[in-house]
This record gives sequence, structure tokens and C-alpha cells, in this order.
Amino acid sequence: MMAAAHAGPEVVVIDHAKAAGEKIRISGGGRCNFTNIGCTAGNFLSQNPHFAKSSLKRYTQWDFLDLLARHGIAWHEKTLGQLFCDNSAKDIIAMLQAEMTTSGAQLRLRTSLLDLSKTDDGFRAVIKQDGTLYTLTPRNVIVACGGKSIPKMGATGLGYDIARQFGLVVTDTRAALVPFTFSDNPFGVMSGLATPVRAHADGPDFAEAMLFTHRGLSGPAMLQISSYWADGAPIHINLIPEATLFDALRDQRQASGRKALKTVLSQHLPARLVDYLAPALPLGGKLADQSDDALRELCNMLENWELRPTGTEGYRTAEVTLGGVDTDGLSSKTMEAKEVPGLYFIGEAVDVTGWLGGYNFQWAWSSGWAAGVAIAAQG
Repeated sequence: MMAAAHAGPEVVVIDHAKAAGEKIRISGGGRCNFTNIGCTAGNFLSQNPHFAKSSLKRYTQWDFLDLLARHGIAWHEKTLGQLFCDNSAKDIIAMLQAEMTTSGAQLRLRTSLLDLSKTDDGFRAVIKQDGTLYTLTPRNVIVACGGKSIPKMGATGLGYDIARQFGLVVTDTRAALVPFTFSDNPFGVMSGLATPVRAHADGPDFAEAMLFTHRGLSGPAMLQISSYWADGAPIHINLIPEATLFDALRDQRQASGRKALKTVLSQHLPARLVDYLAPALPLGGKLADQSDDALRELCNMLENWELRPTGTEGYRTAEVTLGGVDTDGLSSKTMEAKEVPGLYFIGEAVDVTGWLGGYNFQWAWSSGWAAGVAIAAQG
């Protein structure tokens, strides 16, 4: 929809869904975390970390906010620069549809692509809508199919199939921004408990909330590091991200020294979590009995909790798909395939994957804009 709104008249968008923008509608608890104030190319994973820079710099989060302002859509900022609609995610969908209408683009829902082939002056597409076959002969084709995440919403690997059909390389794909699972279900007794952490998995640290579930670990911090995690590798969790626990316990040693160390620790961490960790921690005795070295050892253990997930919940609940159409085969300025003139790939279908927090939507807006204006410039 973003690309169609900028590509000029006589654009047809085909979508096999019953309604437009369903992933927009369900995002952000129904209010759509549509971008992030701090969005840069550094917030994305790709085999080419520089690829996203061109689109993101030429169509920024501020440009998208200007678009919202023109449509009278109110928004607010939550934590870490995340921006949400005040009213509903449906406002974003309506805005994009209005932009398409203004540009003269058509939207065909309940429509499937059956065949796509190259011709001398463009493409030949066979589509099926309401049981009827149609043939389109576009000069350009933009593939905006997303990835495999949330298949119940209709997600498939169609975009990757089209890329391979035309000789483009598709990098390995897997579920990302997804909860971790553990085969022995070790955290069942803490299911529903959330606590702030600082975590990493062969990537940057993320200081956000972690949620214990009946299957494993979720919450923003876990979703973030899942994009950097490899099967069989450990994850590292700091349960005292503010790094003030040692000072607090040492200060309490004089006033509350007669209390059990476990009791005092439960004032700083959730009691259920302390109970769970107790067998593996040196929590015997009273606080007054603990030397500075003993307190430092305890804090060090809490700051360096290492776990080894069995896997993740997969595409079923993943917010995005990591990997996709190899950027080496695409122009970073226009998103056009270098070896197939007129064929463009945008958004999640490309090997550009954002952090949690509105980044993936911004990539959709920016890459869609880049492809759209490139086509419009053809006249």
C-alpha cells in the first residue's frame, strides 16, 4: 500500500487476504507501533548492514509522522522511542488506503497470484479473484509479501518463491522476535511473572522486561535477543540490570542484618524468582553474616545467569522473519532486482530485519516509498 501510494496511477495491488493490512491491525495491541523515534540502520540485522541506509535516510520516521499529521492521526510515545496511535491501528490502514485512492491505485482483495512470467516489455501475471481468472501485463512488479511469521494471518513464503524463480538468492530464514522454549518446562511455577533484565545472545544488550511463560521465556528482552540467537547457543541474562544490588545489600546489612539473606533478596527481586533460584545460590544465613566478597559473588551470579533454550515458538508467534531476499541482488536506492528490470522487493521479504519497537514498520514505509518513487520516476 505504501509503494502503491507513491508509484503513480494505474497501479493494482493484489492481496489474498479478506481485508487490507491485517498485520497492521493486530500490531501493538491494536494501536500499531508504527515507527520509532530513534530509527537508524543500526537497528536492523542483515548480511549487508549498510543496505537499509539509503531508504531509511530518504524516507524517515519524521516523514511518516508528517503523513500522519496530514491525516489528523494522533499518536503518543511509549518507552524507548516507540510510537503508537492514540485511537486504533485501523487509522493507519485507512490512511494508506486513502493515499492509494488519491494516487489512483486499486486494491484487489481475495485475489491470488497463480503465475508470474517475464515478457519483452514487462511481466505477465495470472491472478484469480472470486473464482475468476484474469491476466495482467504490468511493466513493473513489486513483491511485498512479507515473511513466514504468523501463518494464521495468511503468511507464506511466496515472496521467496518469486525471488528464486527469477534467479535471486534467498538467505536462510528463521523465526525472529519470538519467545524461547525449554523442553523440560523449568519455569512453569513462575508463569506470568515479569521482571526487568539486561540480556544478550551473541549481539547487543537489551534492557527490557522478561516474562516467564508456561513454555519458556518471553517479553521484550527475550524477543529482541532471539534475533541474534543460534540453535544450541546459550543466552545471558542480568537479573539486576541497574547494578545497584550490591550497594543496597551492603547498606541494609547494618539496619537489617538479623534478617535472612533470602528474605532481604526478595525485597529486590520477585519472591517467586528468588525461591526458584535459591537452590543454586549461596543464600544461607543472615544478611549480617555475609562479607562483601560473599555479596559480590551473589550479585555476580545474578548478573550472569546463563540458560540454554531448546528452541523458539517458531513462525506461529514470531513477529518477523529473519533473512530473506539477498540484498546483493537488489538496488539499495530503488529496491529493484539488479538482473531483472522491473522486479522490486520491499519490506520483510528482504534480508533486512528490525528490532522490536516499530523498526520493521518503518522499514516497510521506507522501502515501499523507495520502490514507489522509483517507478513513478519512469513516467
